[in-house]
Amino acid sequence: MRTLPQIFKPPLLLLLLLVLAVIYFALDPAGFSFFPKCPFYWLTGYKCPGCGSQRAVHDLLHLNFRGAFHENPLLVISIPYILGGFAFDYTNLSQRIPRVRKTLYGKTAIILVVIIVIAYWILRNI
Repeated sequence: MRTLPQIFKPPLLLLLLLVLAVIYFALDPAGFSFFPKCPFYWLTGYKCPGCGSQRAVHDLLHLNFRGAFHENPLLVISIPYILGGFAFDYTNLSQRIPRVRKTLYGKTAIILVVIIVIAYWILRNI
């Protein structure tokens, strides 16, 4: 299977993100049935760590930070971390500050992130 050359990946990713941002800005996922529903919630009645993310993104795009935090606080809190990951992947930050990248996105950090997500998953359903 052929993959896209690295030079095409950031522009395509940005285009996809822009299209999704326009959709989520224009349409509230709470009011339209064609947005994907959480299969875990549908099967169990319990919320997964991602439940509310679509509504949170809609709220964030409308600068409603309180509403976004109400829908999915983990998503809102994790945005700087996610943006940092993109910055390390698509700029020369990995070469300039490799220790910071290893600290924030290395094996230990991944384990910590998984523990945080699982704890959030459990605590939001108590």
